[in-house]
Amino acid sequence: MINRVLIRLKIIQIVYAYYQNGSKNLDSAEKELFFSLSKAYDLYNYLLMLMIALTEYAQKRIDTAKAKLAPTAEELYPNTKFVNNKFVAQLEVNKQLTEFIANQKRTWANDQDFVKELYEKIVETDIYKDYMASDDDSYEADRELWRKLYKTYIFNNDSLDQVLEDQSLYWNDDKEIVDTFVLKTIKRFDEKKGANQELLPEFKDDEDQEFARRLFRRTILNSDYYRHLISENTKNWDLDRIAFMDIIIMQTALAEILSFPNIPVSVSLNEYVEIAKLYSTSKSGSFINGTLDGIVNQLKKEGKLTKN
Repeated sequence: MINRVLIRLKIIQIVYAYYQNGSKNLDSAEKELFFSLSKAYDLYNYLLMLMIALTEYAQKRIDTAKAKLAPTAEELYPNTKFVNNKFVAQLEVNKQLTEFIANQKRTWANDQDFVKELYEKIVETDIYKDYMASDDDSYEADRELWRKLYKTYIFNNDSLDQVLEDQSLYWNDDKEIVDTFVLKTIKRFDEKKGANQELLPEFKDDEDQEFARRLFRRTILNSDYYRHLISENTKNWDLDRIAFMDIIIMQTALAEILSFPNIPVSVSLNEYVEIAKLYSTSKSGSFINGTLDGIVNQLKKEGKLTKN
């Protein structure tokens, strides 16, 4: 699940903190990097659990209504299509997710106000109403309901962002990327696999984990050389006048360009220019792109960089 886009973002955050906090303990900083990546995976599981929590809340509403002294006919015989959703039923018994819940002992029980708020918003939507009125009771229709609901009402949700921020300082920065992994997971679910349906792994493979470790260490250990290259290509600028985040982004980009021969230069440049747009000033993207491009051309002329 943790891809290289997220790895690059985390490394820049940790490297920035490494210098700002005055820490010189590389091993501790590396542990912090991998801890922050593991928290992103926790968020992935927690957001999967949200769909179960919403379904459980809907069932609780039905049970409460039936228990009234004088329930209406609609309350006695409700439409249970939402609470009997086949996709959520499969998610609820998923072996990997139930293991995560058992190990982390994490639930949505302490955020029932948010669950209630989101559920009440969902039941007023056309997506929900069309689903409840439809005669299609297939697994595919049930899974598609949650893909639509997640994409429309969970993907961008300020109230949810606040809930997550209260639980972990790491999660707000991670959510936009993790949301894409949750949507990917929903689409991948297959009814035939039942409880054995595989969730996305924390790392795709050992290579990505090694990419994170190597990129982080090269960024720190070769910092003097990378900053020398930056200084040489920004002669009209005093390094002290360049936004510190811009320096960190370029330092990390150079570590990647010079340490990973299989990653095209254009891929690295594009990734770090996009990061600059998110994390630095409005002009940082073009500034970083121009500076890195100049450094790459210089290194190629000197024969120190041979890849394209």
